Amino acid sequence: MPPRRRLSPDQRRAELLDVGARLFAELPYDQVQMDQVADRAGISRALLYRHFPKKSALFAAIYQRAAEDLQGRVHLDPDLPLSDQVAAGLDAHLDYFEANRNTVLAANRSLTGDPVVQAIVFGDHAAMREVVLTALGVSGTDREVMSALVTSWLMFVHTLCLEWLEHQVLTRDQVRAACLGALRGILDA
Repeated sequence: MPPRRRLSPDQRRAELLDVGARLFAELPYDQVQMDQVADRAGISRALLYRHFPKKSALFAAIYQRAAEDLQGRVHLDPDLPLSDQVAAGLDAHLDYFEANRNTVLAANRSLTGDPVVQAIVFGDHAAMREVVLTALGVSGTDREVMSALVTSWLMFVHTLCLEWLEHQVLTRDQVRAACLGALRGILDA
């Protein structure tokens, strides 16, 4: 256990999110114990529970932070072709998914009944849909049609990424190519 040190509440919370994120990335959700988080952070369980009353609350905060970080990394450059812009955003997501396989699977398999976690997952989808629609520059009825198509594409990407992470039959490059190919098909339609 690391030596105890006094931190502000915000610093402590950030540290707990960092420690928890590493644990959830290393282990499946069911194998992560709050005791482990407290031990790695060098604090008591009581202090951990003061910040996060249960494991799902800690996980949700970690996943929310990751979603915000990913959204912050996806900046579409209007000077680039849309396919290049989307490919860069997709790459950022695939990199995170690959590095945090257990975390992504927990959010989408173990915690499908948790409304807080699911709101984060689908909030990320909504944010990405808006980024793509803005890059397309469509409005009115065309925007409504494209919104439905982009939402469907995001669900395809979501499902394919989970299959990739869970079963590891496809390579990352195959997942990327399939996702971009599906988007081209939707845009062509």
